[in-house]
Amino acid sequence: MSADGDPPHNSHNGPRSPAPVSTTARTLDGMSAASPGIEPATDVSIGGRPDGSPAKGKRVLLAKPRGYCAGVDRAVIAVEKALELYGPPVYVRKEIVHNRHVVDTLRERGVIFVEETSEVPEGALVVFSAHGVSPAVHTEAEERNLRTIDATCPLVTKVHKEVTRFAKDDYDILLIGHEGHEEVEGTAGEAPDRVQLVDTAEDVGKVDVRDPSKVIWLSQTTLSVDETMERVDQLKERFPQISDPPSDDICYATTNRQVAVKAMAAECDLVLVVGSTNSSNSKRLVEVALKAGARDAHLIDFAREVDETWLDGVETVGVTSGASVPDVLVMELLEWLAERGWADVEEVTTANEKIAFALPRELRKAEGGAPSSVR
Repeated sequence: MSADGDPPHNSHNGPRSPAPVSTTARTLDGMSAASPGIEPATDVSIGGRPDGSPAKGKRVLLAKPRGYCAGVDRAVIAVEKALELYGPPVYVRKEIVHNRHVVDTLRERGVIFVEETSEVPEGALVVFSAHGVSPAVHTEAEERNLRTIDATCPLVTKVHKEVTRFAKDDYDILLIGHEGHEEVEGTAGEAPDRVQLVDTAEDVGKVDVRDPSKVIWLSQTTLSVDETMERVDQLKERFPQISDPPSDDICYATTNRQVAVKAMAAECDLVLVVGSTNSSNSKRLVEVALKAGARDAHLIDFAREVDETWLDGVETVGVTSGASVPDVLVMELLEWLAERGWADVEEVTTANEKIAFALPRELRKAEGGAPSSVR
């Protein structure tokens, strides 16, 4: 089991990978220190003419890292392993990850997705999604005698533990995140009487704390790094004594994918982000691309969703994908572009991810951990 962001996955039922691309050196400024299991690429190269001027002609810049992160890989494998061990139906509360292709593929294999635990028959098997759930959901599952597999991403679990810790120490916790997102609901549910959600700039002014010296900000793991720090700066203006999280809450994969897009965006006439509309980190990649200088950027689930008018007057197309996207969808987009003249693909690498998470403890006694086939 590995985090996506290494070279494109080869799949027996997917399209072939593009030919390898070569790169030359160019330094990426402002890259943060690598997390454990991540090797930074300090020299980032985007090819051009010998005199340093931009390359001419149709080409694709392919971001790396992209696609599946370790938490998504773990969650999808957990559902597949549950199907293998127990047979269908396997119930999953909410979408296991926010990607249409993954959800539809698992549904075809016998997974039943439900909105609430109350929809699961008593005594049945239910998997909790990578976005995490509140203690109240665990309690309800126990009361209904459900067999559970908790596929919460370990990096989300880390934020849950931070909420529990600081609530116990009687802090007011300001959670930066998007209202209604499943991860936010699960995280806030750890201490609903101590957590206040800060989504917009207007929310900063509405926050009410008991003691300005005992306030801490935490965040959803899939936000835009730049937007989050804007919100933090606004909070610090209002609460100068506010504490920072013990460690970064925005996950390594979200950060790495945004860094890779920033490295190539200014050279792109168009950036295509493969990802679903309910994927927070995928939507952030579109925003990051535009802010970093791309002339245009769009979010698509599948290659067939590309509007060919977007390609009018375009030479350089940037391609990336959100952290819940199997790389087979990116390969299909590259083939679609190649058929229309964008066959020259150059991979722009800003980090090499080597992070993997163990399967949920409920499954660890099962044999092995075969790679996910939802790719």
